Amino acid sequence: MAAAPRRPAPAADWDSRAYWEGAARGELVLQRCRACGSVQHRPRALCGACLSSEIEHFAASGRGAVHTFTVTHQNQAPGFREACPYVLAYVDLEEGPRLLANLVDCEPADVRIGMPVRVAFAPTEGEFPAPVFRPA
Repeated sequence: MAAAPRRPAPAADWDSRAYWEGAARGELVLQRCRACGSVQHRPRALCGACLSSEIEHFAASGRGAVHTFTVTHQNQAPGFREACPYVLAYVDLEEGPRLLANLVDCEPADVRIGMPVRVAFAPTEGEFPAPVFRPA
């Protein structure tokens, strides 16, 4: 398996700052609407279900299952070229949202749909680490 890439730095903005600060603490932070209870990811100012601005942040369990995945064999982007082949997976989190991230510490041939995974964090070129998943 190829070495893990040094990922580009994420760009934290007003809406995503709590998410990235959580990552720096080793927590996967999601948003929950206080009005309707919907849990969402990607971070944003309004609830995607009811448009309420009553959003709170919370530390998720970090557990989920692979929904689908692809194995990338070629990527010329700096920080990813050296990592090929690598797995990019949609993960269904226990809390409901689906997150797109790399799957690490697992040979591509061993990945299965429905496979239990747990969040981890990989360093980037910037201040905040990026969420990745590894087999649970």
